[in-house]
Order: sequence, then structure tokens, then C-alpha cells
Amino acid sequence: MRRDPEPSDGGIHPLLAGRFSPYRFEPSAVVDDASLRLLLEAARWAPSAGNSQPWGFFASRPGEPDHERVVRHLAPSSARWAVDAGLLVVTSTRRYVDDTELLYSEFADYDLGQAIAHLALQAEALGLASHQFRAFDMEGLTKELSPNPGWSIVSMIAVGKAAGPAPEGRDRRSVADLLAAPWAL
Repeated sequence: MRRDPEPSDGGIHPLLAGRFSPYRFEPSAVVDDASLRLLLEAARWAPSAGNSQPWGFFASRPGEPDHERVVRHLAPSSARWAVDAGLLVVTSTRRYVDDTELLYSEFADYDLGQAIAHLALQAEALGLASHQFRAFDMEGLTKELSPNPGWSIVSMIAVGKAAGPAPEGRDRRSVADLLAAPWAL
């Protein structure tokens, strides 16, 4: 895999270039109601197949009753840092029609990813950082939150103030590799 030895020349938007997934959050930093609404509003405007918008979120903040319902299912690896975030968001997607095996949308996970990307960039615009992760007890959390039939929990996002700057020298695949990697040339 070829790597870019130097960061981008600055041509991409600063919100994209500056985004990183922190492993430490400021525990005293709060994600207020207005910020939460803006994060969800950004996700709401993401594109989706047939405008189906097959995503849902379960948001909880430290001190709120639902926060412990989420935190107790974190894996030790994510519990070390995610509990300090000002917001934990459980992401879900509607994959099936009610409780049948009938596929709701073959693009549901892709569409959820679009909504999460919009949320992450809105977080950056608000001076917040986000870290998407899957290190939690999926079965336990699903039982705890009991999503409606047809819906599946996919991941979590920790949102808050990063406790420190982005690491120096972040390694990214080169543009040439992005174009060449999936194709047999």
C-alpha cells in the first residue's frame, strides 16, 4: 500500500483535514441541547436511497438516566475513553420491514454512514470531536434498548471536546492507492 509521506496541500476543507478520532475527551465539557439538535439536524439532511432516511439514534449524556444504560455495555477498550465524552450516540438502521426477513433497503448501512459523516462534520463545525466505534456488547445493548422490529444497532459515536490536539503525522493512504487498490490492473 502506498502512503502519502506528506499531508494534503491544504486543498480540502479544513473541517475534513482537521477531523480526527480522539481517544481522550474532556470529561467536564458538555454537549448542550442546542449542539445536540444541530448534530441530529445535520444527520437528518444526509442523502439516502430513495430518500428513505433509514437511520435512528439513541443519544445520552453523562448525568442523564439513559447514559448508564449505554455505558454499562461498553467494552473495556472503549470504556477507558468513551465515558468522558459529553455525548454517546447509539446508531441504528432499518434493514428489514418490521419483523420479517423482507429487506427494507440494501443501502441502509451505507445511508447510515452518510448520516454519521454529516453528524461528524457538524461536530467539527461546533468545535467538537467525534469518535465512531464498535467496541461494545452488541447483544447486551440490543436487549437493553430493544429497537423496534426491522431495526438494528450498528455502532456508537462519542462526541465531545477532545483532550488534546490531533496526533502528529497521521498516516493516510495515498490518492493513487485509493484508485488502484480495488482493481486488478
